[in-house]
Amino acid sequence: MDRAVTGMHGRRKTTLRRLVSAVVATLAVAFLCVPSASAVALPTPKDLTAFLDLECFKTDPYQPPTTTLTLRHLNPVLGNLPIETVTLGQREQLCVPVAKNNQAPPSPALDFIRFIDLACYKISGVTVNTGLVLSHLNPLFQGLPRTQISMTTPQQLCVPVIKNNAVPPAEILAFVRHIDLKCYAITPNTSLNQQLSLRQLNPVLTPIIPTHGAQILNARQLCVPVQKAGDNIPGEVLNIVRWIDLEKFDLATPALPTVSLTLRHINPVLAGLPAEKAVLSGASQIALPVAKNGNFPPG
Repeated sequence: MDRAVTGMHGRRKTTLRRLVSAVVATLAVAFLCVPSASAVALPTPKDLTAFLDLECFKTDPYQPPTTTLTLRHLNPVLGNLPIETVTLGQREQLCVPVAKNNQAPPSPALDFIRFIDLACYKISGVTVNTGLVLSHLNPLFQGLPRTQISMTTPQQLCVPVIKNNAVPPAEILAFVRHIDLKCYAITPNTSLNQQLSLRQLNPVLTPIIPTHGAQILNARQLCVPVQKAGDNIPGEVLNIVRWIDLEKFDLATPALPTVSLTLRHINPVLAGLPAEKAVLSGASQIALPVAKNGNFPPG
């Protein structure tokens, strides 16, 4: 009898060990098949552009080393405009991501938008006198009427930077480092006359600049995507970046904290430029996403 019981216990232990081994093996295979939790999928062009609102702060003047860049338009509406070589002038602004009226961008667009910081430098170039019809993309403003404008002379080049060495995750850096916008003066300078609440999205500024009211005033510029010679943009990134069109408006806000930052260029063509000190001395403009001539970003 004792031998029978002992044998039964032995068989049960063996069966249990085999069962545990099978479960462990199954879990191991399942684990290997699960994507990395840190991987972030690219957003659709529609989701990223519709929620890309940038608050532009005046900076103290800074002149980078002499740098000439050859720029080619990326958006299909402007593909017939000529390639142009420009020289980086004085830095004028830093444009940083914000949310309007506590309207958070959807995921995964938010993961990328919160790291889109653009330093804007004076440039000059050929007047193009191109007529366009602009439609707002952000859901808060989609009910506003379309506006007809003329895009005239290039005034700024806005290029991607990081603040205080806060480097985004690798897959996000691989995207945001290719966002270059060439900003043209536009006419007429129609007032949007909208009152909003703006909240910082970038982790460097969220503890420093409080949520604040802002009144959107007159339109001044249209910033359109370009590619710098020497910047090899991956196809999946190009398919999103080419749809980023931002209309810049003057902005009235209450007094905001003065912020001192260190900026470092992340675009491959400008990565060799030295780090820059920048003092933000108040918000002067807001850049809002638009579509040109009814060519809307694909979703």
